[in-house]
Amino acid sequence: ERKHRILTGFSELDTVLGGGIVRGSAVLLAGDPGIGKSTLLLQIALKMSEGKENVLYISGEESEEQIKLRAERISSKKNSNLLIFSNTSTDLVCEIIVKTKPMLVIIDSIQTMESENVSGLSGSVGQVRYGAMQFIKLAKTMGIPIIMVGHVTKEGMVAGPMVLSHMVDTVLFLEGEKFTATRILRSLKNRFGPVDEVGIFAM
Repeated sequence: ERKHRILTGFSELDTVLGGGIVRGSAVLLAGDPGIGKSTLLLQIALKMSEGKENVLYISGEESEEQIKLRAERISSKKNSNLLIFSNTSTDLVCEIIVKTKPMLVIIDSIQTMESENVSGLSGSVGQVRYGAMQFIKLAKTMGIPIIMVGHVTKEGMVAGPMVLSHMVDTVLFLEGEKFTATRILRSLKNRFGPVDEVGIFAM
């Protein structure tokens, strides 16, 4: 069957994804701390929630107030379809996704999520693997695309187990020098599109 795609409203990102976000796909967005992953995803969330459907932005790192301030800095439009929830409980977040049935879910970041069903602190191999599995299962069964943010270690690898990269459908990498405005988005893996496309953004 043909995969249905949702356009993000950013042609550079849609090109890297292979023509938009595939419904029910799991995307991992990795990059150095402070490179602009959260900013890019918040812009996507704001853009995609301009329609009739909800977009759910889950943050395990910032409060709802902080995200609202950043959203107001990015866009002056008032937006009632962007739902923001600050929490680090994997199981509670899954319940919220099932209840709200959004068009898109953003999880910032997978390393902050933890569940009482698994031993270990947030960011540990078991917690990251469990969280990713739960979110991917929801994405596939409900047909909701989920974008997860993954931090990068000093060596430039996605923090957490390598299984994370194997579990998701697409791995995107945002890179660039912190002191310049240019950011490059490239695809390291894509089950639904090419991996030779590059998106260029200006902060």
